[in-house]
Amino acid sequence: MSLAVVITRANIGIDAPEIRVEVHLSNGLPGFSIVGLPETAVKESKERVRSALLNSQLEFPAKRITLNLAPADLPKSGGRYDLAIAIGILAASGQIATEVLENVEFLGELGLSGEVRSVTAALPGIIAAHRAGHVVILPKGNGKEAGLLKSGSSFLAGHLLDVISHLKQIQGLEKVSPVTLGKPNFTEDMKDVIGQAVARRALMIAAAGNHNLLFQGPPGTGKTMLASRICSILPVMEESSALEVAALWSIASRGFEPEAWRIPPFRAPHHTASAVALVGGGSTLKIGEISLAHRGVLFLDELPEFSPKVLEVLREPL
Repeated sequence: MSLAVVITRANIGIDAPEIRVEVHLSNGLPGFSIVGLPETAVKESKERVRSALLNSQLEFPAKRITLNLAPADLPKSGGRYDLAIAIGILAASGQIATEVLENVEFLGELGLSGEVRSVTAALPGIIAAHRAGHVVILPKGNGKEAGLLKSGSSFLAGHLLDVISHLKQIQGLEKVSPVTLGKPNFTEDMKDVIGQAVARRALMIAAAGNHNLLFQGPPGTGKTMLASRICSILPVMEESSALEVAALWSIASRGFEPEAWRIPPFRAPHHTASAVALVGGGSTLKIGEISLAHRGVLFLDELPEFSPKVLEVLREPL
């Protein structure tokens, strides 16, 4: 069959809309065209996919290849589509059956050797795929994120040949197992504070009622020391709230530790931070400090030193 459709996921903010990778092979001079509003990193995927297929001892069809990323009006960026593109070419050229691709989604960047590499913002895509009732095949590097979800099926791949063996039912991929949660380990704990009874009581009231708090006092009285320990007296987040935070940190490409994923985050931006750094945005959308502190604590040390413009943008979040 000269036409194949493979499902993957884009990354637009905190959303992960479905992308259908449509691959068509036709007669004519060999060529490889990608349409559907791809950015530079996506256009370059044709070279990565070509090398990955050849170095994996697979056939790269000497035909005219037209690849459409639908919906066409949605911007696509990054290397997250490589694995889906490679599987689409193999299916369109008859090297794997198209029937095995139903209800399966693919996420992953390909190395020139065929290695499947981890991608950023994988967690929102995995959540969306499971909600759609689809199975997800993703890189081993994103296994910890996938292990947060108790429902749905995800499989981990280290190489393109492993994915093909799984689809052909020759040798199955490793299935993602739920992450084992350890006991939270606070490097800065409120129990280490000696004295400061009034300040500690104020922190406990703020933590219990989810209130904002303003520290005022001369340098060296322990304001920063106390604020950095407030997370140790906040309740552990529920699973739904923790998934929201984990998805945001996945988009921001922050490190992920299973032991800490239900601990409220603590963010302390420098007083020279801009309004965009605090709120987010930019020419290419970036997560701001306010979003990274979601369900947790945003600590603005040396508050008067922040730019008035930066403080003004806090009106709406507060």
